[in-house]
Parts: sequence; C-alpha cells; structure tokens
Amino acid sequence: MNQKGFTLIELLIVVVIIGILAAIAIPKFANTKEKAYVSAMKSDLRNLAAAEEAYFADYLTYSGTITNLDFNSSQGVTVGNSDGGGGVCPPGNPNHPKCQ
Repeated sequence: MNQKGFTLIELLIVVVIIGILAAIAIPKFANTKEKAYVSAMKSDLRNLAAAEEAYFADYLTYSGTITNLDFNSSQGVTVGNSDGGGGVCPPGNPNHPKCQ
C-alpha cells in the first residue's frame, strides 16, 4: 500500500503554523488605517496653514472664515470656491477683481 499524500498530522501542523503567522501579522496592520487617517489630518492642517499664509500675503490680513481660502483637503472635502480663489471681496480692497 504505497499511497501518496499528506497525513492528518502534517496538515494540522501547517494550519497551526499559518495561524501563528496570522496572529503575529494581524495586530501589526490593525492600526494602519488609523495612522493613515492621522497623517492625512496633519497634512491637511499644514496645507491649511499654508493657505492662510498665502491669503495673508495677498490681503495683509488673515481670513475670517475658512471659505475664503479655497482649501482642498486630502479627504476630498473642498472648502471655498472652485474658481481658484476665495470668492469673497477682501476687506479694505474694493478694487480687487473679486469685488467687481
């Protein structure tokens, strides 16, 4: 009787080894989504600060609301107008194109 194949013990050992590897790997990757979300929020905050500084460079004042900045977040949220600017007449500058 010369049958080829795996014995039940060999199959059980393979299943146990795969289970051990899964038990080690799953916790390592469990918080990856949360870390990516936190990284995206930090990036959005840096971009928002840069947008505030750009607004300040143009109008010599910081924006009163976030809608003046035309800020796009990494989560797909667009704040402000999509025309490349805030769409709001800046204070103290009635000759600005947005005031026309």
